[in-house]
Amino acid sequence: MAHNKNQNQAQTSYSPFTQPIRCIVKLGGAAITCKNELEKINEESLLKVSEQLRQAMIATSQKPPGMDWSKIPGESEICCKPEEFEDNYVSECSRFIVVHGAGSFGHFQASKSGVHKGQLDKPLVKGGFVATRISVTTLNLEIVRALAREGIPSVGMSPFSCGWITGERHISSADLSPVARAIDSGFTPVLHGDAVLDEIQGCTILSGDVIISHLAAYSKPKYVVFLTDVYGVYDRPPTEPDAILLKEIAVAEDGSWSVIKPKLQNSIEITVAAHDTTGGMKTKISEAAMIAKFGIDVYIVKAATTHSLKALNGDLRNSIPDDWLGTVVRSSG
Repeated sequence: MAHNKNQNQAQTSYSPFTQPIRCIVKLGGAAITCKNELEKINEESLLKVSEQLRQAMIATSQKPPGMDWSKIPGESEICCKPEEFEDNYVSECSRFIVVHGAGSFGHFQASKSGVHKGQLDKPLVKGGFVATRISVTTLNLEIVRALAREGIPSVGMSPFSCGWITGERHISSADLSPVARAIDSGFTPVLHGDAVLDEIQGCTILSGDVIISHLAAYSKPKYVVFLTDVYGVYDRPPTEPDAILLKEIAVAEDGSWSVIKPKLQNSIEITVAAHDTTGGMKTKISEAAMIAKFGIDVYIVKAATTHSLKALNGDLRNSIPDDWLGTVVRSSG
């Protein structure tokens, strides 16, 4: 990932983001889908996350009119109320970017066909590429609709459709101007992990985490929030009884990191190798560290909780309350 970032900066000398971005939010796949059920959304969690995003983004106590005017399964009528959109109605929306993982969408199709390994000339890989994109864009649409129902002017933006290309699985070309233009026009872009073309191996999977660190490098948000299915980053798998929540992690200029709070007696390095899997401790910290190196605070927090709302609101930027549960990753500089 560090190589990826340096590579990006070498190839793109300007940023299309002319005005500041307030926040980039990563919706973890495990937080918004039912991980053990194929292509099943966690409706309750997604609704709560969407409500909290509205509360953080739109500075009004009154819920704005909904923007999903399509049929919802199980409901007989389409919810469209043009009279609520009066000419004098103003609903200023903060400049947020949303990126979501795939969760129980896309992984099955990608792993069955080996899309991440490339070789697009193989019929199975090409079929899997199409199948993976059908799955992840289906989830993307449902997230866009959930946000739109809260009055957030969300628009889905797929990396493949925006022309993002990788080279040996690192981003080699990613035009961010469509994202910047969407924000400047008052929309909230919703991006996602995607199957993309790769200059070297034909195709691959571009993860939401690579997308978010690339966006952060150029849009320089005030803060970044990772919404997950656990309270933050732990010193070992959180299912273990003695697991300790790491409250604050400092990142040095070279990308190395150390735990500031709590003071741990044992070296953290001992437990890193034991569970360095996707969603594991070291994985999450390295993703956040890439962003924190730019001087951007990263909050890793459980979705749909009072703690996540504080993070989304930006309440933690000045001081972090003792009773806040989550992990802050920030530059030590």
